[in-house]
Amino acid sequence: MAGKAAGKPPEEILLDWKREQASLKARVVDLDTEAWQRDPAFSGLQRVGGVDVSFVKDDSGSACASLVVLSYPELEVLYEDCRMVTLTAPYVSGFLAFRELPFLVDTVQQLRQREPCLMPQVLFVDGNGVLHHRGFGVACHLGVLTDLPCIGVAKKLLQVDGLENNALHKEKIQLLKAGGDSFPLMGGSGTILGRALRSHDHSTKPLYVSVGHKISLEAAVRLTHSCCKFRIPEPVRQEQGGTKAKGVPPRSLRRACRPAGQATSGMFHRHLQGDSGRQEGLSQILISSPPQMSTLAHLSSHLHFHYPPSPGTEKIPAHHSRGCTGSPTSPHPS
Repeated sequence: MAGKAAGKPPEEILLDWKREQASLKARVVDLDTEAWQRDPAFSGLQRVGGVDVSFVKDDSGSACASLVVLSYPELEVLYEDCRMVTLTAPYVSGFLAFRELPFLVDTVQQLRQREPCLMPQVLFVDGNGVLHHRGFGVACHLGVLTDLPCIGVAKKLLQVDGLENNALHKEKIQLLKAGGDSFPLMGGSGTILGRALRSHDHSTKPLYVSVGHKISLEAAVRLTHSCCKFRIPEPVRQEQGGTKAKGVPPRSLRRACRPAGQATSGMFHRHLQGDSGRQEGLSQILISSPPQMSTLAHLSSHLHFHYPPSPGTEKIPAHHSRGCTGSPTSPHPS
């Protein structure tokens, strides 16, 4: 999720970010807030979402902000939105949200405005929640600003509060024998920050699950396991497609944003503008304009950093869905 960029914000900006995290952290809810979360079979859960920011190889300033919504328990794609954005804030460990969050929040807001019946009831985030240097990772930040239940799912252990990827930790991983097995991640403070989860029978590497917002850790771990056809939960896997390291669009972008002659109804074909390297990797795909400035201006001031739009882009439809008919709670839009 995090593409590193050169440079570092001034110290006063980092202090503002820390204050913002501390202020919003007080709003995090780490308990189940919905009836479906307390049901052993998650009865009543119909839509799960995933968000991600995928980067272009050798260009840490250009990225694709994506949102996918899947049906539950079928895990079939109901909605996809992918848009090319320009990131101006550098990557700083512990402050990922201030680099990527405005664009992710905007994709959620756009869906809420366009097709509210397809709004996810929970969001998976490729990152951490309370398992964080200051107990407020990107999954917490996104949950608080969107008021949606959020789950942080990381592929690597964030070594905070005394947690270490040492021999003892690796021994515990070896004791995870089947999909669904997990063990608590207890920091030196005595706080359980998350759980290491063997998400699939055929996966030996764990996932690190932590609470983002409005869900308990126990429910977050169970739901993560139930959404895993492979190691990575489907809402996140559908976003990434294993292509970020290769510098090509994630699978959801390539599926929803098709080459000329294959465009889905209501979508448009356009080439990326920019240097030849970027065009080679991302030409002949459907892309959208940057997020609405009215939304970003609010978020930018809220997050104390300015994210300008990409120059020379016009508004074109960004999303692809199966439609939105029936009541807002309809599980299978036609």
